[in-house]
Amino acid sequence: MYLYFMKINQKNIFLFLFLGLQGNVTYSQKSDLKPNIVLILVDDAALMDFGAYGGEASTPNIDKLAHQGTMFTNYHTSPSCAPSRAMLLTGYDSHLTGVPNLPLFLPPNQVDEPGYEGILNDSIKTVAKQLKENGYSTYITGKWHLGHTDKTLPSKRGFNRSYILNASGADNYEHKAYLPMQSKPKWFKDGKAIDLPEDFYSSRNLVDEMMQFMEEEPNKKSPFFAYLAFQAIHIPVQAPKKYIQKYEGVYDEGWGVLRQRRFKKAKKLALIPKNAKLGDLLPNLSKWKDLSKENKKLKAKAMAVNAAMLEAMDFHIGRYMTFLSEKGKLENTVFIITSDNGPEASDPTLVAGMDLWLKFVGYNRDYETLGEKKSWNYIGPEFASAAASPNSFFKFYAGEGGLRVPLIISGKSIPKGQKKDAISFVIDVTPTILDIANVKYAPSLSKPYTGKSLQPYMQNQSDYVYEENEVIGIEAAGHAALFRGGMKITRNGPPYGDFKWRLYNLKTDPGETTDLSKTSPEIFKDLLKEYETYTSNNNVLEMAEDYDLMQELRRKFKVEIIKKALLFGIGIGFILLFFFRRKKRRNRKKYAV
Repeated sequence: MYLYFMKINQKNIFLFLFLGLQGNVTYSQKSDLKPNIVLILVDDAALMDFGAYGGEASTPNIDKLAHQGTMFTNYHTSPSCAPSRAMLLTGYDSHLTGVPNLPLFLPPNQVDEPGYEGILNDSIKTVAKQLKENGYSTYITGKWHLGHTDKTLPSKRGFNRSYILNASGADNYEHKAYLPMQSKPKWFKDGKAIDLPEDFYSSRNLVDEMMQFMEEEPNKKSPFFAYLAFQAIHIPVQAPKKYIQKYEGVYDEGWGVLRQRRFKKAKKLALIPKNAKLGDLLPNLSKWKDLSKENKKLKAKAMAVNAAMLEAMDFHIGRYMTFLSEKGKLENTVFIITSDNGPEASDPTLVAGMDLWLKFVGYNRDYETLGEKKSWNYIGPEFASAAASPNSFFKFYAGEGGLRVPLIISGKSIPKGQKKDAISFVIDVTPTILDIANVKYAPSLSKPYTGKSLQPYMQNQSDYVYEENEVIGIEAAGHAALFRGGMKITRNGPPYGDFKWRLYNLKTDPGETTDLSKTSPEIFKDLLKEYETYTSNNNVLEMAEDYDLMQELRRKFKVEIIKKALLFGIGIGFILLFFFRRKKRRNRKKYAV
């Protein structure tokens, strides 16, 4: 009997050990499984545009990810889109990537300067390239804007599959330009130029293409990196009618009311301190009360379309999340959602000849169909200033309204329900992605990344991302800022700035209402010296004090409009000449008979 129980116990012991080892193997396999990473970039979204950050638009899918993950409330980017994208995908300052500015804004004396080509240079690896080298399948759909040569398309920069727009923007319904200096915008699929389908809508099709890439992936078990770079909410601001109708009336009280409403909500959501101040509207902006009734209606609806475009985008993000869930991939996926810069304030219709060009290419600004197909829509500087609340300025400028945008990181192993307020930057995204993927980065240049991984801070292993004495500089088209601790010096050029440096304490004054350059002269001088070091280390070319990026843009607009008008006139002339000669020949034959 004793021997019998011994035999059973031995069997049980072996069975226990076997199951235990099997359990350990299973656990080990799970822990070694690299997470999927989805990077979602929204175009021109303000800090408070998403519902989770207090915005008016319904964004339930983004909000769900925000509440199930970590929200960053003090994250900064470049004031311009292409430099932001270069930093986002490389971890390096934009001046080291070859994309320090938009070619549209380059003054003539900088056009041929090394490092200012406006395309991602060959010496830098993208995050996609590094992930691909470590077993990831990599995909991109949406706006690229970093070059369309044989060497600079995403298919050559680490992406297995790509469906991209390489332009500053484009129509969301049709394959046509939104600015006079653009020819037909260039769309590419896997490195080859393509046309768009007849039923195209940007947010829907970009998600459709991403899902199709994943369906066609031969190695279904590999982890993936998916970069969804939406056109929403870039000019032209467009959305399906069913979304627009929901927001009609929401903005009828104007930009002053919206600005105050967002400011109060920012305090309630702890995005800013309770004692923070809201600065005055920029002096050269229009006042809502001075507008005609018809103009108020048009501008309020333009803002309604803006919210509708955000909701439409969020709906398609939800479709993608459902797709991942059905494929059994959602649980092992980390989402990173952010914006490339603050809200777009431009009003290109102020350029002489722009209205004529819009009609010529088939755009309209009719109230009834504003935001729908063939409509050319924008929110303008006043509503952009309100959208940027509680911050100052907007896109293209180095005020907090142009730089401070939402960042959400959510998914596997990411702490839930957190708001983190330490200062962080767009250059931190690539190091963070590699850290999450457990990929050891290999510096592309002779220097390490400009940015840092957010993981230690996000996982509460550190109280900060950057130490009090560390500096981070940003410059694009002459608009510049430098951060150290809670202090910031900033310079904004015309037309909304005066090119003068100012000093702010962002910990107490995120709205940049009180210039401390006179009351804290030593800190001010010290940070100006730090900025000189930054420009030297990063090969920053200084702009002339009278440089105005909008004037440069208008100059290029006018040149292109004149060119197109001349070509059109020459074409009409040739047609008239042809018919005149044909008629003359007929008359000769008639009289000859």
